[in-house]
Amino acid sequence: MLPLLALHAVTEYCRLDRKPPLTAGLMAANTIVYLRPEFLDHIIPYIDEVWFNPHLVLKYKDLKRFLLSPFYHINESHLVYNMLSLLWKGIQLETSMGTAEFASMIAVLVPMSQGITLLLSKLLLLFFDYDTPYYREYAVGFSGVLFAMKVILNAQSGPYTYVNGLMVPTRYAAWAELILIQMFVPGVSFLGHLGGILAGLGYLHLKSSLSGSSNPLIKLVRGLVGAVSFPFKYLWGIGSYRRRVHGRGAVGGRWAGNRSDTWRCQACTFDNSGLLTFCEMCGTGRSQDSSFHTPTSEVHDIALEELRRRRVQRFGGL
Repeated sequence: MLPLLALHAVTEYCRLDRKPPLTAGLMAANTIVYLRPEFLDHIIPYIDEVWFNPHLVLKYKDLKRFLLSPFYHINESHLVYNMLSLLWKGIQLETSMGTAEFASMIAVLVPMSQGITLLLSKLLLLFFDYDTPYYREYAVGFSGVLFAMKVILNAQSGPYTYVNGLMVPTRYAAWAELILIQMFVPGVSFLGHLGGILAGLGYLHLKSSLSGSSNPLIKLVRGLVGAVSFPFKYLWGIGSYRRRVHGRGAVGGRWAGNRSDTWRCQACTFDNSGLLTFCEMCGTGRSQDSSFHTPTSEVHDIALEELRRRRVQRFGGL
C-alpha cells in the first residue's frame, strides 16, 4: 500500500500549480517515522516510548508521549488512510491560508487536540470512574489533528457536504464522521477523534477573537518559513526568469529590463555588461539608444544571414 500512497501523493502534488511544502513535509515525516530507516533508527523513538496514555502522561509528565504520539501509526493501512486524508485537507488549507498560517495552525492543533483528549479522559475518570476504557487507553495517530483540520476546512465550505455518500449540513459533518467511524471501524480512539473536533472548534474561536489583532505565532512562523525558503526561492527565480544565460549577459527573461548595468543589443536582443561597447553575442557596436529601456517592439530587424556572419566573425567560426 505504501508504494501506491507514494505514487498517488506524487501525482496529485505534481498537478498543483502552487505546491504546499508543509503538507508534503508532514506526510514525509509521518512516513519516515513509520518506516524507520536504518540511519535514523538511533534518533527516532520506538512506538512503545510514545504511546499516548493519559495515565502515564500525567503520572510521569511525559511530554514525549504528549507531543510525538500523533506522528506514529500502528500499521500500514492506518498510515495510508491518515496520509491520504492529510493530503486532501492539507492541500486545500495550506493553499488557501498560506504556509506560515498553516504551520502555526498545526503547531496549535497538535498540543490542543492532545490536551483536550487528556482532559476528557481525566474528567471521565473523576466523575464516572472510567479507568480502563479511556484513562489507561493507548493510542497513536494523526487522526485527532485531521478531525480538527476537517472542522476548520468545513468552516470555509458551503452549507452542505457529503460524508460517505450522505449529504449532511457542513457544520455537523465532522460529528457525523465521528459516529460513522466509531460504528464501523474497530479499535479507533473515540476520545482522540472527539478531542480533535473540539480542538478545531477552539481554534476557530481563537482565530475569530484574534482577527482584529496581530498573531505573534503567525509572525514567528512566517519569519522562519521565509528564512528557510529564501535560498530555494532565489534559485527558483534564477531558473524561471533567465531562460538562457551566456557570459555576463542574458537573452530574454524578466530580469533583463531591471538591471541598470546592462544594455540590450539592437540586433540580437542580448543583454551585455554596461562596461562593454560591443555585443558579446554578435559583435554589433553599442548605439546611443541601446539600453535596458528599449522595448522589444523597437528592436530593428536584421537579416539572419548578416547576424550569422557577425557571430562567426566574433567567435572565430565556432
